[in-house]
Amino acid sequence: MTLSFRLALRASATIVAFAATVCVAPAFSQTKQEHVHETGQAVMPFDLNRTTHAFRMTDSGGVQSVVVKDALDKGQIGLIRQHLRHEAEAFQRGDYADPTSLHGATMPGVSELASHHRKITVSYSEIPLGAAITFATKDRHLVTAVHRWFGAQLSEHGADARPE
Repeated sequence: MTLSFRLALRASATIVAFAATVCVAPAFSQTKQEHVHETGQAVMPFDLNRTTHAFRMTDSGGVQSVVVKDALDKGQIGLIRQHLRHEAEAFQRGDYADPTSLHGATMPGVSELASHHRKITVSYSEIPLGAAITFATKDRHLVTAVHRWFGAQLSEHGADARPE
């Protein structure tokens, strides 16, 4: 092979690699909401297409609930209850690993909730179409942390969530 042929071959390979990167890049770009929706199954056993997250901010913290869209979907209700029971127990211990694995460790409010978990009462309850987790504290700083965390989740879950 001549030197000029080898240089032309390398240049062609470089152009092809660049073109492939440019053409494929849009397929990898996605919004935070799309990322959370697509990777949610790794953290949550229920189907995000068949459920809705709801966030209600209260004077003492807030209530996070997950409900089915179809009242007859008993399988999803069971999965919601199993997951939220597990999450409530983890949050009471200051373990926010599941939400941070999905949303990131820098999510607003999470570090405060985890580091001051002993000042927050976390309780699980079943509701007719799913389950809920209630966060209650007398510490105003932690109430704000719950509200910031809920706001970030509302934003990142997009169409899969609603405020109450």
